Amino acid sequence: MENLWFAFGMTLAAGLSTAIGGLISVGRSNPGPRFMAGALGFSAGVMLYVSFMEILPKGIEELSEAWGTVGGSWAAIAAFFGGIALIAVIDRLVPEPINPHEPGSIDDPEVSAQRRRMMKMGTMTALAIAIHNFPEGFATFISAMEDPQLAIPVAVAIAIHNVPEGIAVAVPIQQATGSRAKALKWSFLSGLAEPAGALIGFLVLMPFLGPVTMGVAFAMVAGVMVFISLDELLPAAESTGRHHTAIYGLILGMAVMAVSLLLFL
Repeated sequence: MENLWFAFGMTLAAGLSTAIGGLISVGRSNPGPRFMAGALGFSAGVMLYVSFMEILPKGIEELSEAWGTVGGSWAAIAAFFGGIALIAVIDRLVPEPINPHEPGSIDDPEVSAQRRRMMKMGTMTALAIAIHNFPEGFATFISAMEDPQLAIPVAVAIAIHNVPEGIAVAVPIQQATGSRAKALKWSFLSGLAEPAGALIGFLVLMPFLGPVTMGVAFAMVAGVMVFISLDELLPAAESTGRHHTAIYGLILGMAVMAVSLLLFL
């Protein structure tokens, strides 16, 4: 429990990095395809590396302590693919016009027109963002509760991911309303869904927190992050037409995450 405030602070900081994306979108009237490809590829590289090299192994370790090496490993892998299935179902349930993760929603005039119509349904948009950001906020929160050193690279990974997400939210709103203030406000508010999701998740799971719960949660979160990277970030990066920039960003993201993890050994 002594890590509660630290965990919430890390989650809040990671979530509010969407405001950085909002600031970038306000400063750039139309972020170029090379910038978007590199940023989204970088984010995917960070999330893939930290998922496979840090979060999933942490889940296997926790579950192996409870159920042995064989049982714990099987349970972790099942939870990993369970996390993928969960976020895939959520992704299917959220309509594309209000889904902030859908590839092509950043610089597509047709989707921008859809965004303008959906601006009248602000609560629906907020709900869509909250649904997608909930597991990310919970990932940071449980990481900090279990291991503060692990929480830092996880928070960095999610924060980096949230920067282009903030752009994805702010750019169409600015195009729809012509207001930079509204674009910045919505990118800021979308980030608040993460600490809110972490708090709700903690309150619901608090009576059940333990090695098994933490292990399952870590493995599922790794699956969620891998799905987001492969289903949303990379396709969005590729849709800019800058294939090599996206791949270079992916590799650079992995390298930066690898170095950041080595610094905490």
